[in-house]
Amino acid sequence: MTREATGLAGARHIEFDALGSTNAEALALARAGERGPLWVTARTQSAGRGRRGSAWESPLGNLYATILLTEPSAPPDAPQLSFVAALALHDAVGLSAPQLGPLLKVKWPNDLLLGVKKLAGILVEGESEPVFAVAIGIGVNCISHPSDTVYPATDLAAAGAHVMPEQLLAALAASMQQRLGQWQGGQGFASIRADWLKRAAGIGESIRVRLPERELAGRFQGLDEAGRLLVEGPDGVACITAGEVFGLGSR
Repeated sequence: MTREATGLAGARHIEFDALGSTNAEALALARAGERGPLWVTARTQSAGRGRRGSAWESPLGNLYATILLTEPSAPPDAPQLSFVAALALHDAVGLSAPQLGPLLKVKWPNDLLLGVKKLAGILVEGESEPVFAVAIGIGVNCISHPSDTVYPATDLAAAGAHVMPEQLLAALAASMQQRLGQWQGGQGFASIRADWLKRAAGIGESIRVRLPERELAGRFQGLDEAGRLLVEGPDGVACITAGEVFGLGSR
C-alpha cells in the first residue's frame, strides 16, 4: 500500500508498507518526473542496501527512509552530502533519545555509532538524467539489529531507548532541513566539517581502512578540506576518498 503522507519539514512524504529499496524507489520517482525534496519511507524492505552493495536487513519496527533531492545539474560538492546527512541523523537520534546523546558518534564516512557499535547507516546514491537526483537513504535500528555483521551492531531498544520510527522520522526531517540550510550547496562545508569532527569516533586512534585493493593501518588524523579521511602511517599522511574503517573504539 502507498500513502501520500503529511509533509515533513516542508518536504512531501510518500509512505509504503513494503518496498525493495527506498533509495531505488526515490530514484525511480525522479526518473518519472518527481522532484525533491521528497521523503520516501517503507515499513519493510526486501532489497535494502548498504555501502559497497552489502545487504541491509529490514524487519518491521526499524526506520527505512530516503530523502530525494533534485537539481538541474550535478553540484560539484554533492559528495559532501554524506557528512550533512550524518550530522542530521546524529541530531535526530540525540533529540529523540537524549539519554544516549553522549554515546553517539559519527563514523567515516557516514555511519552512526552508539558506543562502539553501529546503530544506523547512510547510503548516498545519485543519477544525472533527466536531472541530477540524489537519494540519501537512512536506516536506523530502532528495535532490532543484525547479529552477523562484520562491524558489531546495536539498536535503540537494546540501549533502553524506545523510539518509534515515525517519531524519529519527524525529528530527522527537521534536522535534515536545518543541516542542508547550513551546508548551502557546499558554501557552508567548512562549518559542516567542523561539526562532524566534533562528533567523530576515533580521532587520534589507530584504525584500519579497507580499500578496494589493499588495507591501510595508521592513526586517524581527521578530514581534509574536501572531506577525505586523513590517516597517518609509516609513509606519511594518506588522503582516502573511499574505504571502510575498522578499529574505532579500541586503543
